[in-house]
Amino acid sequence: MMEKLYQMALGVFAHAYAPYSRFQVAAALRTASDRIFVGCNVENLSFGATLCAERVAISSAITAGERQFKEILILTDTPRPVPPCGLCRQIISEFGSDILIHSTTINGGTADILTVSIEQLLPLSLPHDLLQRPSVHETLS
Repeated sequence: MMEKLYQMALGVFAHAYAPYSRFQVAAALRTASDRIFVGCNVENLSFGATLCAERVAISSAITAGERQFKEILILTDTPRPVPPCGLCRQIISEFGSDILIHSTTINGGTADILTVSIEQLLPLSLPHDLLQRPSVHETLS
């Protein structure tokens, strides 16, 4: 499965829109139903509006009705594998603490992969029950 994720990410790598940083990233996300969704980064002159490859892949999966993820592969053209940024870590953790994250490079391929769980990368993520409160109707009854 790792080779399939790598090939899917490699297939969209060239589509990354990174005119400012020249830092292209692609991602391939595998869901619990074994569907694969891909994404590439989309930069914006207003850097805060930039979309990371991981979030693009997750958004595509969510749009298709998927909510359970097994693993995501992140592909870069760097000397060593690059893990997801902090924002992507938080978004990945939204969907479970056991999601595996594989980071690799074009030159390293599947032979040079850094694999960690999202819980290892973000051990103190925001708890999912943080905002769970009784509704107004429940408190009035």
